[in-house]
Order: sequence, then structure tokens, then C-alpha cells
Amino acid sequence: MVKWGVLSTARIGREKVIPALLKAKGVDVAAIASRNEENAKKVAAELGIAKAYGSYEALLADPDIEVIYNPLPNHLHVPMTIEAVKAGKHVLCEKPIGLDADEARLLMDIPDNRFVMEAFMVRAHPQWQRALEIVESGELGRLQSFQAYFAYKNQDPKNIRNQPELGGGGLMDIGCYPIVASRYFFNAEPERVVGLIDRDKAFGTDRLTSVMMDFGAGRQAQFTVSTQSVAYQRINLVGTAKRLEILIPFNAPAGEETVLRLDSGVQPGDGSVEVERIPACDQYTLQGELFSRVVRGEEELPYGIADAIQNMEIIDAIIRSERNDSWETVGSPD
Repeated sequence: MVKWGVLSTARIGREKVIPALLKAKGVDVAAIASRNEENAKKVAAELGIAKAYGSYEALLADPDIEVIYNPLPNHLHVPMTIEAVKAGKHVLCEKPIGLDADEARLLMDIPDNRFVMEAFMVRAHPQWQRALEIVESGELGRLQSFQAYFAYKNQDPKNIRNQPELGGGGLMDIGCYPIVASRYFFNAEPERVVGLIDRDKAFGTDRLTSVMMDFGAGRQAQFTVSTQSVAYQRINLVGTAKRLEILIPFNAPAGEETVLRLDSGVQPGDGSVEVERIPACDQYTLQGELFSRVVRGEEELPYGIADAIQNMEIIDAIIRSERNDSWETVGSPD
């Protein structure tokens, strides 16, 4: 089994990722670290983790640990991932990979024998993989339009999502999801983007962001994300023949089936909708199993640092669009 260590007792780790990893085949969550040793011991006891460390450095120095899961705040993603790689570890790092593309580009110097993957667990979910199969089969006709919405409500000033210096805001926190989704389903990169951003006057973070992306050849993507709206999420993939709707594309509930809706548009409303149900799974478990197989050499890394940098290049272009009030060309990872 691949021995994993977790940097920090962050909520996403405690409540979602670690419980999922504990169910994963080939995964042994062997250690957890916090800057507070008592907190690390408490969480380790609650989750049944053997080792608890009172510093991140102590965990990185553990020779038994092969993979580090990094769920730290955004501003610590790149520096602590670099430290983990220097310690000889592979890293699954939460998204977004960094604060901007230039910072993310620092990860290009990692050795070829160390794997670093951005933790887009959605790519491991069968509903995304099945949706891509449908797109690639041609059943939608030519895919023309990607539309997505992702929102929640969080107005806590102490929450890191509302602290711009820590990489907070809707675009960084959840905007990265529809960006990676549009790239995944178009199997292409946007050439230019434009963004409309409303910022919270107290926090300085973007609380409502809408983006248009031009993928060329008549392919367009539009998405809206919000940190101060009613919770909602959806993806629509619209082609020349049919459209495909993913009902819960990002936070798919663990242990529950998910639903794809295919519509020819022959009848108004939902009259011509065909429903396909995807069996229950936990996308975090599947992600952990995938990365462990990569570490063991049983599978190729599905995407790496260049992909993560490209996502940051798009976010950077959207931010430039706000500043310059214009369409902005998207850079490349090189």
C-alpha cells in the first residue's frame, strides 16, 4: 500500500478527503501534521491515523511517507509542495495550484521521478468520464457551447475564502472548476477571455464573477461563480444535435448516484430528456486510488504541472480582463 501523509487538519481533509482515502484500495493514510501537535493528535485519533506530527517539517522528514496530500490555504500550495518534493515525496495538491501562473511555474523544476497532481477529483468521477464519452461519440453533434454555474454563500470575514492575500475569492476557489471542465470537454484551450467581476467592498474578494471564453472554431464557454449567492451548480454541454446536462458536476455526493440528462430538444421543457444514472461512488476515493497507481507505476499520470499552470494562465487572464476592461489573450505554460 502507498503510505500517505496529510499536511494540516484542514476541513476539506478532515471531512471529505481523508475519510475517502481511508476507504481507498492501495492507500494507507499513515500520518497527519498540524502546527499544533495536540490538534494533530486529536484528528489522528478521530480518524484512526497512526502518526501525528506537530509540524509540517516533521511529517516531510518521515522516511515511510511516500505521498503528501496538501490541502493548505492557496498561498501555501506551491511552497509546501516544493518542500515535499525536496523531501522525496509525491504530492497531490489541492486546487488552485498557486496564486498565479508565475508562482505555479516554479513547480516545473521538480524531478521527473516525482509526481505532482492538482487535486481535481471531478476528473476521477465516472459522470465526467461518461459525459466525455458522449461528447466524443458525436451524439451531441458538434459541441458548440459550455455553460456552467457554481455558487455558495459564505460571508465569514475570518474564512480564508474571503481573504484576498491568501488567494481567496470565487474565481480562485471555485472558478477553477468550470475552467478545467470547459477545457476537459472541449479538449482544447481558450484563446481569449473576458470577465465581469463584482467585488465585496469589505473583503476585496470577487463575490460574483461571470466569464466568457473563446475556444476558437465557433466554440464558446460561459460560466458564473459566486461566494454570496444561493448554493447551486450545473453544467450544460450544448451541441448541434443534442445537449447534455450534468446535475451535480462538482460536489457530487459520496455514496449517491449521479444523473446525466440528454436532450434532443424535440419537445419543449423536459419532454425529450433521457436520463442516465451513474452508480454511487466517492470521487475522492477514486482520486486517491488513481494517484497511488501512478506512484506504483501501474498507470500514467493523467495530467501534470503543465495542465495546472494552464488553468492558472486562464485565471490570470480573467483578472487582467477586469483590470483592463477588455478581452485578454491566454498565455501558455511554457
